[in-house]
Amino acid sequence: MVPQLAAGSLLLGLGCDVIEVDRVRRAVERQGERFLARVFTEDERAYCRSKAHPFPHYAARFAAKEAVSKCFTTGIGAELSWKSVSIRNGTRGEPLVTLDDQGLQLLHSIGGSEVRVSLSHTEGVAMAVAAIVRLPA
Repeated sequence: MVPQLAAGSLLLGLGCDVIEVDRVRRAVERQGERFLARVFTEDERAYCRSKAHPFPHYAARFAAKEAVSKCFTTGIGAELSWKSVSIRNGTRGEPLVTLDDQGLQLLHSIGGSEVRVSLSHTEGVAMAVAAIVRLPA
């Protein structure tokens, strides 16, 4: 079953990001846990660590956070922090966006209902596309 948007839904923001997996790998090699703890939630770190090759998964989540920040047109900074956006997996393994209070406040301030995301990666490149939607009342 493909998730559908309800009739009358509006697209409020769209963002995408592409990153080389080696860029994330080098950041982890230089900064270690300090980088991971600054950018990723504990749940995201646990998920990525559970994989035989964690760096493509870290990179995809990094790209997702950037893509979401582009949806909001804020970038990562004062209005939306790295950990304001968390990527978890749904029951079918689909990526789902969870926003912290800061992110939810920003979402509601623009009239958004939810953020959707799609991730993809190879050994060398990861990408994400994110969309902010307003669902009909």
